[in-house]
Amino acid sequence: MRKVRKAVIPAAGLGTRFLPATKALAKEMLPIVDKPTIQFIVEEARRSGIEDIVIVDGKSKRSIEDHFDSNPELEANLAAKHKDEMLRQVQETTGMNLYFIRQPYPRGLGDAVLTAKAFIGDEPFVVMLGDDMTDSKVPLTKQLIDRYNETGASTLAVMRVPHKDTAKYGVINPSEETAPGLYNVTNFVEKPQPDEAPSDLAIIGRYLFTPEIFEALENTPIGLGNELQLTDAIDNLNKTQRVFAHEYTGKRFDVGNKFGWLKTNIEYGLNHPETKDQLRAYIKELNTRLTKDEEKAKSVKSK
Repeated sequence: MRKVRKAVIPAAGLGTRFLPATKALAKEMLPIVDKPTIQFIVEEARRSGIEDIVIVDGKSKRSIEDHFDSNPELEANLAAKHKDEMLRQVQETTGMNLYFIRQPYPRGLGDAVLTAKAFIGDEPFVVMLGDDMTDSKVPLTKQLIDRYNETGASTLAVMRVPHKDTAKYGVINPSEETAPGLYNVTNFVEKPQPDEAPSDLAIIGRYLFTPEIFEALENTPIGLGNELQLTDAIDNLNKTQRVFAHEYTGKRFDVGNKFGWLKTNIEYGLNHPETKDQLRAYIKELNTRLTKDEEKAKSVKSK
């Protein structure tokens, strides 16, 4: 069984949910406190033992490539001013085995993965979506790799979500739990309405695939939203070989929408050494102020 050493990070989306900020800035470069979201994904890949990473980007995504490139002028300036910690932070984004492939048109997640076929070849690999940040002792990507080492089969991460939210996700129809937190899957459904959803186990942004997923993608018709849906291809793959679902129970942050991104910034800000004390004090102050405003509004209304 071949070692899992490659990752695909799709980053070619238009980022319309963050307009106008993403008119000229890659959504993946929006910061969580002081670090771009895509850097968290790359760091998770490295902590999981991934050696080579390909980022599938598109037009207006040059800032991603620049972020992971060296900046000799900035580095020389920081070195001359003995700003050693800043220099370390700048340099830690370089020296990775990062590659970039352009997706000419935003034709869906399935098409973005298929674009990386030549890079992956005949090896197993992981797909990591930038909209999902995870926090657990063992990185979620490493959890999937460990499952693959046990089963030799494609495995994707799922997490229980409120039933009313199933239309936001791909959802699995589990047939049996073969090991604690590991499910055989009857079929996969892309964004089902709550009354049609087969379970509350939703696919989140981490996948481990055998290379046969590419044949499944090539034989999958265009689906929801006039895009090549990865969930549809997974369902097709599941008809010829087993595809497992691994239930993730750690923390997950959805940074693909404004409110989720704001919540993630607050959570990370409360743990960041430069912001945690001030932010905690500000939240307490804000809560007191809001409580007083609510009491004042109730008092006025009762008169």
